[in-house]
Amino acid sequence: MNFCFSEYEYSSQRTVVFGRKGMVATTQPLASQAGLEILKNGGNAIDAAIATAACLTVVEPTSNGIGGDAFAIVWTNGNIYGLNSSGPSPKAINIDSVIGKGYKKIPQHGFIPVTIPGQPYGWKELSRRFGKLPLKEVLEPAIDYARNGFPVSPIVAYNWQRAANNYKSKLKGEEFKYWFDTFTIDGQAPKAGQIWHNKDMANTLEELGSTNCMSFYKGDIAEKIHKFSKEHGGYIRKSDLVEYKAEWVKPLNVNYRGYDIWELPPNTHGIVVLMALNILKNFDLKKDDSKTYHRMIEALKLAYVDGLHYITDLNKMGIDLDELISKDYGIERAKLIKDKAIIPQFGVANSDGTVYFATADSSGNMVSYIQSNFTGFGSGLVVPGTGISLHNRGYTFSLEPNAHNKLEPQKKTYHTIIPGFITKNNKPIGPFGVMGAYMQPQGHLQVMNNIFDHCLNPQEALDKPRWQWIEDKTVLVERDFSKDLVEELKRMGHKIKYSNDIGSFGRGQIILKDKDILIGGTEKRADGYIGVW
Repeated sequence: MNFCFSEYEYSSQRTVVFGRKGMVATTQPLASQAGLEILKNGGNAIDAAIATAACLTVVEPTSNGIGGDAFAIVWTNGNIYGLNSSGPSPKAINIDSVIGKGYKKIPQHGFIPVTIPGQPYGWKELSRRFGKLPLKEVLEPAIDYARNGFPVSPIVAYNWQRAANNYKSKLKGEEFKYWFDTFTIDGQAPKAGQIWHNKDMANTLEELGSTNCMSFYKGDIAEKIHKFSKEHGGYIRKSDLVEYKAEWVKPLNVNYRGYDIWELPPNTHGIVVLMALNILKNFDLKKDDSKTYHRMIEALKLAYVDGLHYITDLNKMGIDLDELISKDYGIERAKLIKDKAIIPQFGVANSDGTVYFATADSSGNMVSYIQSNFTGFGSGLVVPGTGISLHNRGYTFSLEPNAHNKLEPQKKTYHTIIPGFITKNNKPIGPFGVMGAYMQPQGHLQVMNNIFDHCLNPQEALDKPRWQWIEDKTVLVERDFSKDLVEELKRMGHKIKYSNDIGSFGRGQIILKDKDILIGGTEKRADGYIGVW
């Protein structure tokens, strides 16, 4: 077996799932089944990923939509590939124009935080380069659910209600009425078990399928986005959409406990995970005690402040990524970890709404995929007649003129969504991810520690109580986190706070491969489900 955990020692409330011919692990059962249906119809793991992604925009619109961004890591034919389908800011926006409207920071809603959505282009690229089935066929399950309806699942209903309440109190402009027209029933969010459908989204998905998604950038959908933005003082124009292309990128990796852990390069903050793992390699973390948690929290803090300081559009970073994830830099940062919690400072190196899922097939193809509106439904804007909710990814831009991640025209912002992947000796072990904005690197780090230091299987690794560093010495922990550990961490100088909000701790999926057997774990903090064949 590739792993230190034993198949006979499963203690999770949910057990791991085994399969051979295919596996799709998501936060929503209908989406998992959609991906599995595509596998059974002759598609590969890449086709299944596109089908699952499209289906999730329909059945879990509280976390993602057609008007968002996406990233993927693909293993196929013995090689690993990275896809960055995030979009830049519009050409017309700049710091002065936003400050001139009276803002001191980027607002969360409206057109200002809307960057060019890259997700549909990502579907096109995945299908073009690696898919087996026509894109039109791959999108059929999502179209069916959008047109004919589906019963809303419990956690989705809960998040939908929270979003509706929030938007009712905050979204007052005429441009926001289309969200309420599209995503409420007589002004109310749908309840768990209630049938929901979105015929506008069904028509949009059909159009994307028949045009290989290019209608979004050069056709009728692009015209509708352009018109809506122009009518309401937005910055996106059709020329921004026409010029957009998703990018194939080279994933980055570090070796941890004999396994290569892969993340995508900036503008994502996956490099935070790699920096933290490089720091932790200098410690023995096998004991599940307060010293291990202390070192993990401190390593994460040190890596995160570097990430928050340096990460932006890769073309504008001006720093050597290899230096940030070098062994020597990890050793130097590790020296800062003492017996007490610190307030971290960035080092000097030499120059709530996302869905993650994983797919695998019997031919060895595997996909780690993530897409997002950023926060909930995103900007609160829905393009009339399309069902497309526009994300608010530009919210992470800074209006400080000297910041690395300052707002500039045609620039990609710091991106929180990150897919992960594991290999060993140039062989695929599998995709993993934990969604949840700034929780994501923290979730990745904890899952890797659980599997490779504590020998937990994928389900146990996901079920284990999580922590989240917030700022300075403040750390949130889940309600079932050990009280004894909390007291010991407090004595080490950490400010520990319990949280009842399951949304604060991310939602993950894992598929690992052992010889020809697929081993899957899914998220207990969501409507998690594994479709298996």
